[in-house]
Amino acid sequence: MRRSILVVGAMLGAAASSAQEVRPVKDDVGFCWDPGQMERLVRFLDTEDTACTIVHPIVAGISPHDDYLYAGKVYHALFKSVRASEVVIFGVTHGTVRKEIGDPRGVILLDDFSKWKALGQDVPVSPLRDYIRTRSAGEDWCRVDRRAHELEHSIEALIPFFQYYNPAVAITPIMVTAMPFERMDQISDRLASLIAEYISERRLVPGKDIVFLSSSDANHYGKDFGNTPFGEDTSAHRQGTQLDESLAREFLTGSVRAAALEALFRALSGSDYAQAGRSLWCGRYSVPFGMLTAMKTLKKVTGKDVRGTLLVYSDTYSGGVLPLTQTGMGTTAPFSLKHWVGFFSAAYCLE
Repeated sequence: MRRSILVVGAMLGAAASSAQEVRPVKDDVGFCWDPGQMERLVRFLDTEDTACTIVHPIVAGISPHDDYLYAGKVYHALFKSVRASEVVIFGVTHGTVRKEIGDPRGVILLDDFSKWKALGQDVPVSPLRDYIRTRSAGEDWCRVDRRAHELEHSIEALIPFFQYYNPAVAITPIMVTAMPFERMDQISDRLASLIAEYISERRLVPGKDIVFLSSSDANHYGKDFGNTPFGEDTSAHRQGTQLDESLAREFLTGSVRAAALEALFRALSGSDYAQAGRSLWCGRYSVPFGMLTAMKTLKKVTGKDVRGTLLVYSDTYSGGVLPLTQTGMGTTAPFSLKHWVGFFSAAYCLE
């Protein structure tokens, strides 16, 4: 009897261990996890799309992570043109997650799952993740934190869209914590060197075999966010969205350099735009860090810089909810003049 109990216990333990190898879905309301419904969503977005089509291979991008029924058009404008088989995703470490994991700072966080739940079939984690982990062992800028990745939704938001267009995709999930720009610059140097080595060893082609994506929503406006510099009427909404879009255009389009990313970081910190108001991006760290890493990596591999195009800017109040019903999806937050969130997508090609 005791032998039987031990065998059963071992089998249950193995099953539990196996289940833990797949990172479970965090948000099963705002995002789409059913292949049929995702097909229906994309077909609808195809008919609504007015964004420009990027002709050259996309080597990097910025995507929202808000609910699909709010931001579907903004995701679609980017992902319809991304075709790489491997993606490095730089995610946010949201405030609720920071509280749960002790608010680490000045580091990037890797996971230790072998796969992530996605559309129909699980998405494997790229060998790049362990390449980074083993070569940074003993260094102070990189940690493994499974719990952080279980709690955070900003990376999983991009996976269904990416997998829809690239069924065999592999991902490298990286969460970016709060840090000064100087630390960001330092860590991105080291990370870019490792990724460039990985790309060169495997003879990968940027844009075809690998792409870099930063996850970020833009301004979070309203009393719920402690952010009402312009008031709470239609004029305030107009000023807030204009500020938001101007930041994206000024610092993230055209020929992008490290100085522009530092200026964006300072602006989002509030000091440079104190008189104009405040734009509260949850990608304050993920966007400059992700773009720095992408730019440095691509420079090492190709010798070229990147050029960016703003594809779509919108917000929950302006766009409202997509007119799709019975999709299995919903919205996870309200929208009004007293509570709205901006978001945008941008694409980057080699100059």
